[in-house]
This record gives sequence, C-alpha cells and structure tokens, in this order.
Amino acid sequence: MPADARDPRLLRLARTLIRYSTKLQPGEKVLIELVDEGEPLARALIAEAYAAGAVPFLWVKDYSLLGALLTGASREQLAAIGAHEAAFMEQMDAYVAIRGWRNPAELSEVPADRMTLYQKHWWEPVHGRVRVPRTKWCVLRYPTAAMAFSANMSVPAFTDFYFNACLLDYERLGAAMEALARRLEQADEVRITGPGTDLRFSVRGMPAVLCAGRRNIPDGEVFTAPVRDSVNGTVTFNVPSVYGGFTFENVRLTFRDGRIVDGVASDSDRMFRILDTDEGSRYVGEFAIGVNPRILWPMKDTLFDEKIAGSFHLTPGSAYNEADNGNRSAIHWDLVCIQRPEWGGGRIYFDGELVREDGRFVTPDLEGLNPEHWE
Repeated sequence: MPADARDPRLLRLARTLIRYSTKLQPGEKVLIELVDEGEPLARALIAEAYAAGAVPFLWVKDYSLLGALLTGASREQLAAIGAHEAAFMEQMDAYVAIRGWRNPAELSEVPADRMTLYQKHWWEPVHGRVRVPRTKWCVLRYPTAAMAFSANMSVPAFTDFYFNACLLDYERLGAAMEALARRLEQADEVRITGPGTDLRFSVRGMPAVLCAGRRNIPDGEVFTAPVRDSVNGTVTFNVPSVYGGFTFENVRLTFRDGRIVDGVASDSDRMFRILDTDEGSRYVGEFAIGVNPRILWPMKDTLFDEKIAGSFHLTPGSAYNEADNGNRSAIHWDLVCIQRPEWGGGRIYFDGELVREDGRFVTPDLEGLNPEHWE
C-alpha cells in the first residue's frame, strides 16, 4: 500500500482538509467522494469530520466502471444522473474529493461525443453549477503506484514527495502570494513570451485569487481571468495534459480577440472536438501562475502540474465565480507551460514590467516566492 493507514502524515492531511481547507463547523454536512483508491484517507476524513461535530456523507466511484457506463450512454440517461447528484450536492455544506489514480487513461476509449455529453449533462450540473459555487470544497489525489510510475519515481519516494507537497505551510505560502495577487489586480496588460509564445491580454478590473490550500491540495497558484475578448497571440504549452483520459502533447493555440482561431496538438482533431464543445470552450476562463516550491516537474496530473514553481497555465472554458470574466462552458481545461531554463525559459510582464524571467520572480516584493526560500 503506497500510504500506510497509520502514517501520521495521513492523519495530518485529514486534519488539514477538515479543519483548514473546508473549515468544517459543527452540524455542517460534508460529502467525501472517493474515486478508485484512497480508503485509508477516506476513513481518516470521516473520523476527523465526526471529531469536528460535522456530518459526513460518502460517494464511492470507480473510473473503469464509469468508462463502461459512458460508452453507450444517452443524453437523457446522463442528464438524469446529473440531476440526481446535483440535488444531493445542494444539501452539502462542504465537499472533499479523493481522486485516486489507478489508471489515468481509464476514460481514453470513451467516444468523444459521449465525453462531451458527460461534461455537459452530468459533470457541469453537479460540479460547475452546484459544488464549485455553493460549497466549501477541496480536491486531492491519493499516492498510488500508478502516480509514482507517471512521476518516474519509486513508490516510497513518490509517497514522500506527495506528503511534502501536500503538507506545505499553506498559511505562510498564502502570505507570500499576497504581493503577486496585488500586482495582478493593479495590472492592465499581461504579456507572456517564450519558445513558440507571444501572448497579450488584459486583466483590467479582474480580481486576483491566491490559492493556499482551501480548494486544492497540493496548492500554490494565483489566478485571475483575462478580459474575455482581449486575448491575442500564440501560446505553446510544454507540459502534457491528460483530459478526458487522453494525453495531449505539444499543444499550441492562437487567439484573435479572445477566441481560439487556430491550433495544433499531438491529436489536433481530438483537441478541437473538445474546443468545440460549446461557444465558451474557445475562450479563456482562467490565467494562473504556479508557485508551489516543492513541485518542480510534471507528472501528467493537472492538480500537481498547474502548481509547478515557474509555470503558468491558461484555461479554455468556464471562469470561476471568484474571478469571473463572464465566460461559460461545460469544459475547464488547464494547460500548463513551465518557463524555467531547462524547459526553454520565458518571461512574464505586467504593464511592460518584467516580473518573472525563466521561472524566477525578479522584483523584490516577489522574490520570496522563489523555491530557494522554502528549502
């Protein structure tokens, strides 16, 4: 077993999720969703929820069975499931998801049209319309052999890495990110340059949100949203992205007045089927800068990869309520680029001022976010 049920780090993580991330109060209802693997953590969460005086509920799911279900699913069938789960989610005050990682390609053979139906009629009604805007929620993985393999690490080494990243001092990180959030909120234009990238967009009037363990574990990003029609230029993403069970590589997108007008990827046709899900899927709903000092390399898991120190990500699809540019979509696809020198480098400018070069913050107020300050 990758993580021993008696490992004190597991109990610390459960306490962090219940007492810090969701701040559960007596009498509040929390839905714990366990997907594939992570029973020891689920047990610890249930115990911690009871200790906090809260009322835990449990969903247990299996991605291999979900794939079998989706393969022949109809719109009406998925809408019925979505309506049922949404009604249950509406009763919850909080939600914690342990999304195990038995096989990240489990859904790769589901037909693209069925995945679109799933996103529109099951996932979006439950998570996009209810869970995200109405509950205190946090999503995390569970250390598995499959994750260790994807990260090119042994299981013991990966388990140590997992807890090292997940049990970071997020209150301290949040304090360090405040200066970056202020700079983003005061900025008008963001420009990003690098290999295959020269992109500009406005963030004028958009709030900047620092993420320090309240919504994801591991965490460590500051996000906002571009003014919807302001994105122009080309961006190339150098981190593989698993979406709908399929791994996309070498994604490059070109924008004109906010809309994706061209692009290529390792499977361009499949990519554009996702980007044609609805009108909003060709516009960006999020821009974020990753700052977790303990995550430096990708492992084909967005929850970790989007937090990589020295990275940024752009998200075709729906915006979050906290930084809302009005874009709505059934998809939310985080695409990541690392700008450290070994990944080709790159620069980020706010209103013409260089704030990060080759993955390192270069202004005095932001230097505390560089990884050496967290060793």
